[in-house]
Amino acid sequence: MRKIILVTFLISSACGISGQRNADYGVTAGTTSYIGDINPGRLFYSVQPAAGLFYRYNLHPRQSLRMNLLAGGLSGNDLDFNNDFQQARASSFSGMVGEWSTMFEFNFFPYHTQGKRWKSTPYLAAGAGIAFINTTSFTYTPVIPFSAGFKLNFYKNLGIEAEIGFRKTFYDNFDGLTDLTDPAENVWLHNNDWYTYTGLSVTWKIYNKLAGCPVYDDVRLKRKR
Repeated sequence: MRKIILVTFLISSACGISGQRNADYGVTAGTTSYIGDINPGRLFYSVQPAAGLFYRYNLHPRQSLRMNLLAGGLSGNDLDFNNDFQQARASSFSGMVGEWSTMFEFNFFPYHTQGKRWKSTPYLAAGAGIAFINTTSFTYTPVIPFSAGFKLNFYKNLGIEAEIGFRKTFYDNFDGLTDLTDPAENVWLHNNDWYTYTGLSVTWKIYNKLAGCPVYDDVRLKRKR
């Protein structure tokens, strides 16, 4: 866990020090939801509001690093499921999750919020981070975030993005319930709780700070009116 925290911090610091000329800034809003012992597989179950901020350093029009700060709600209730075991157990929880993470993004097509409008691309992202969980108790755990989304440059240096993402945690007590399995049979992929984030983001770039970057040569071209 300490190694993951250190690596995430170093990557974030390096990108900040390297300058702002290739930087995007963004705000995001959407929903979070939980997958675990109460909800073993239903997507978009008991969605709760979420919001965040992010900083993106563009290494290339198809590659970038993104630092995220995200917070959202989580909840679950056995009585939402029509099976006898859960109806009898009647367990429930609610609370919050916060996330600090760094992700590598890959754009399928060259993209930036400079030059010609209406550039767009689907993208994939994955990385590592820390989740701060306050549901049945307060704790933190490493998290592996991965996402898919779509970006559109809709006006000058502004963009809009839609994204759906999953977060693999290393913690099995979001809901106050622990899998009743032999510890020798625990599988890290299946026996820990997850959460998801789905949302829309607006990004902007400090326009005049990119003019000297060769990979963004079309900054100097006349924009579409």
